[in-house]
Amino acid sequence: MDVTFYGATATVTGSKTLVEVGGKRLLVDCGLFQGFKTLRERNWAALPFDASSLDAVLLTHAHIDHSGALPLLMRQGFQGRIWTTAASAELCSILLQDTAHLQEEEARYRNRHGATKHAPAEPLYTVQDAKHSLEHMHAVGHDGLLQLGNGVEVQFTPAGHILGASSVRIAHEGRSVLFSGDLGREDDQVMLPPTTGQVADWVVIESTYGDRQHIELDPTEQLGDIVRRTAARGGVVIIPAFAVGRTQGLLYALYRLKQARAIPDLPIVLDSPMGIAATGLYHRHNDLHRLTDEECEGIQHMTRFVRDVEESKALMRQRYPMVIIAGSGMVTGGRVLHHLANYGPHTRNSVVLSGFQAGGTRGASLAEGAKSVKLFGEYVSIRAEVCQIEGLSAHADQAGLLAWLKALGKVPQQVFVNHGEPQAADTLRLRITEQLGWKARVPDYRETFRLA
Repeated sequence: MDVTFYGATATVTGSKTLVEVGGKRLLVDCGLFQGFKTLRERNWAALPFDASSLDAVLLTHAHIDHSGALPLLMRQGFQGRIWTTAASAELCSILLQDTAHLQEEEARYRNRHGATKHAPAEPLYTVQDAKHSLEHMHAVGHDGLLQLGNGVEVQFTPAGHILGASSVRIAHEGRSVLFSGDLGREDDQVMLPPTTGQVADWVVIESTYGDRQHIELDPTEQLGDIVRRTAARGGVVIIPAFAVGRTQGLLYALYRLKQARAIPDLPIVLDSPMGIAATGLYHRHNDLHRLTDEECEGIQHMTRFVRDVEESKALMRQRYPMVIIAGSGMVTGGRVLHHLANYGPHTRNSVVLSGFQAGGTRGASLAEGAKSVKLFGEYVSIRAEVCQIEGLSAHADQAGLLAWLKALGKVPQQVFVNHGEPQAADTLRLRITEQLGWKARVPDYRETFRLA
């Protein structure tokens, strides 16, 4: 059994891991790189493996850093099946097409305004490319078990985090490797906790929050404080948010604040067609999360959903207090860029960063106190109050990751720590070796391990 890491090494993006076992070539996740330019440039290069040689893709969940390169994989020759859970397949239908649409929109915008070094600017992939990848997506059964032939067995188990997110175990002839995927929290306000107790010889674990603990402060109270003081000065609260997971957590927090009359009765606007569609899925898949039907209906009633581009533009002419949630979560693209350009220069407004910001993203720059950011080829002054709320993260923190490992059914031969910034990954590696006494390693990009 050979495992090669083609992504999510020294970064939290671009997840791609090739497993060669029993004569099968299986790719676990196929995500886009985000953040620093050197990483983003990998998205435009040929994949570092032969896409046509793959037998299947095993997708842990639908977030773009895990699924966003599937259209590129198809374009470069993949013809097999993409296996995932039913909820993840539905979310991918939303996310991949919307991501492609945003790329097409941005290319058109840059060409129209001459804000490009290339003539003409092209999208990374098109909506048609995204649709092609969705035609190859298949849902595993409710038991999550999959037989791929030659004695290769795959098991999907719930990982919390977002709808449909799973850990994936690959087994063959008495050997097994378990991929944690992105793990959720025991105390998540929306999602159920991850499944524990799996048995595997080797484990690959994410480390997004491998070097930190979630703060004890109530993130809902923090959000309420920001909304109240921004509304008091007549400002608008802009919240960049991922369409799946973070958006729904924010809407639930705002719903609770409104129910408790802890914030003014101001408009709550979701300016994200992708986020709107994903929120509807949470209502349908209520067996996968903690929210009641009443709470789901209350969130729908509270929120103004903005789908149309012209309606989104009209929001920027409003000057009364409101909360606008828009993608993307790390301010790397989407409608939030326009809102940041419009509202960011004014001190009465606020920008709320509600989760992890990968290095090299505009979100990371804002979190570090940047007074300007580059938007559409020009630098825009940021004088709005910038706040960061980390307690809303859907990722397990260091304690949660270690607890998941401790609950495994047996001690693995080795743990591979990936999907984390360098400090986070190495800190978690050190905790695993010191606290658990297990062998742990942070793999390098394109590094191969023979598991025997």
